[in-house]
Order: sequence, then structure tokens, then C-alpha cells
Amino acid sequence: MTLWGAIVNAAIELFSGAAKNRAKEIWLVDSSPVAVKNYQKSIETLDAFMQGKGLDCSPSEVANLKGDIAKAEFINHFKTVQKLNTQIEQYTELSDEEQQHIETALSIEDLRGFKSAYLEIAKDLKRKQDKDGEGIEIEVQQLDFELVIFASAVIDYDFIMGLIAKSTQDSNKEKMTRKELINMISSQANLMEESEDIIDYINSLKVGEKLDKDQIHAGYQDFKSDKAANEISILAIKYDLQPQHLQGFVDTIMKRMIFDGEHLSDLLSPLELGWKARIKKESALMEDLAPHLHKLAQGREISGLSAYE
Repeated sequence: MTLWGAIVNAAIELFSGAAKNRAKEIWLVDSSPVAVKNYQKSIETLDAFMQGKGLDCSPSEVANLKGDIAKAEFINHFKTVQKLNTQIEQYTELSDEEQQHIETALSIEDLRGFKSAYLEIAKDLKRKQDKDGEGIEIEVQQLDFELVIFASAVIDYDFIMGLIAKSTQDSNKEKMTRKELINMISSQANLMEESEDIIDYINSLKVGEKLDKDQIHAGYQDFKSDKAANEISILAIKYDLQPQHLQGFVDTIMKRMIFDGEHLSDLLSPLELGWKARIKKESALMEDLAPHLHKLAQGREISGLSAYE
């Protein structure tokens, strides 16, 4: 069984609760030939959709889809592909011919590429669902991203830290390359909000430097702190603010998990702007700062922030 097969097996057992001895019976309702045939058909449907948009059926072309409706259609098409792929992963006795059909239909590299593209679009459209509500197309309003089928119960933060550490060890024959690690991280829904930082950290590691898991974990925390501070400095320069003042503003928000509009006015008061210019500056600053605050919040709600988004 492949690494991915073992990972998905563990996830299915977890989601099956007490009936672990019947996990495959519960989840696998089709015979393997039927499942493989359905998988092939789902990829053919995805191909027809992409071709209909004047695009090749490849992960790199997904970014060229025009408009949210087309992106929503991609979400629904590839969601079906992923569901069937998750099902196929559970068959431990696939024939060589079936394995060949699966690989010919869609390579592992392209599958992971499509997963990454899916998650990027899902993140964007989910943000629009949460922000705009009634102001978006009905196709986007009604989307159910079903991110659980893109997330593994095994591939979590701690697991990734361990894999990064193993990738630095010359003696580990089963280590993953940086490219393989990045592809895996990009295709995991449970790492969606943090994947960019993890990938940047991996790319920052010196080639040939051996690190254990504790060193990787500590190094990643330092890397995130430095990156966040650098982002604040860039924003401060952009809006004619002192970096330490903007950092203090952000620290206060995160400590209290409350956004205070008066503190925002105090932050900009040294600029001595007229009320129209100040409102314009506040709006522009918050458009850039809000994603940074949400990232720091890691899913927690910052009271009062929505009024400035």
C-alpha cells in the first residue's frame, strides 16, 4: 500500500467512529472496477469542462478560468474527482491494469496540482461567501466545498514538522524531496491557512543542514515571527507609519481579540489628515491589514473587525 493509501485508511477509520472493523464496508459501496470506471468518467467530465472554457485540462490552467461562476463549476467537477479518488485509495487489491488506468486517467502530480488549485479557489470563494452574502452569484452562494475530503486526519501540523525534519536527514531512504513536501502541503485542506508560511519556511532551509523535529519546530516559529514582523514593517512604510506603532496596534488587537476603531484613529493621528483623507487612509490600511489579523487569529473571531472590512 502507498503512503497515501495508508494515510487515507487511517482517516476513514477515524471518521467511521466505533465501527472501525467495518470502515471499508461502510465507505466502499462499489466494486473496484466500477469505482475505477467512475473515476475515469469524472476526469473525462472535468476535461470536457476545461476544454469548453478553451483551456487544457491541467492544474496550471485553472488560474485562467474567468469569473466566479466558472470557478464554482470547477469546484463541483473536481470535488467529484476527489471523492472517487479517496474511494479508490482504499482498495488494496487493485489489479495492475486498474492501477494503470488510474495513473493514465490523471497522474499523481496533476492530481495534487488540481487539489492545490481547488483549495486556492475554495479559499477565495469561501471568503466571498462569508463577506458578501447576498451580493454574490447564486452558484457561489450554494457551494459546499466539502473540505473534509481534501484533509487527512494524519497529515497535520505535527506530522508535517516530522516530515520536514526527515527530509534533512541524508540517511533516511524514505525521505521526501522538498518538491514532494510542498505538493503534499499545498493539497491539504487542514493546512490551507498555514500552507504558505510552511512552504516559505521549507524553501528557506539550507541544503545539507540536518535538523531534528524540535529544531524544525522552533525554527518554524521563529520564521513565522520574523515574517509577520517584516509584513508589518512593509505596511507601516506603505502608510507612513512607524513600524513599532503599527506593531503595537496589532499586538493590542491580538491580546484582547477586540478591534477598537478609536485606536485606529489614534494610530493615524500623527499624520494630521483631514477627515476625508483619514477615512480613505483607514479604509486602505484595513484592506491590507485585515488578512494579516485573520491569519494571526487562526480561526478565532476578532470582535469589531468585520465593521472595517
